[in-house]
Amino acid sequence: MLKYITLAVIAFTGFVATVPAYAQNQCDKRASILEMLSSRYSEKTQAIGVTNKGGLIEVLTNKDGGTWTIIVTTPHGISCLVAAGEGWRQLEKAELEPKA
Repeated sequence: MLKYITLAVIAFTGFVATVPAYAQNQCDKRASILEMLSSRYSEKTQAIGVTNKGGLIEVLTNKDGGTWTIIVTTPHGISCLVAAGEGWRQLEKAELEPKA
């Protein structure tokens, strides 16, 4: 799981460096972003991870996975939309240790 989070962070870092200026204004205080995603799309946080530099990555989905959004929040509390789409499917968690 950590491997996939690390890959996501690397991909995000490259993405942020190439985001066009018009897309960079999709940032606001975390509470405002979460409220907007909840009220417009009924999305709630389903997964989180912390980057090496203290950023918080969140995956939000609605109840049936019809829509999803990924946001990143800086240590200063500013969140930015990274990606969004439809048809999110939750996979079973991989076991890190074999069962006895």
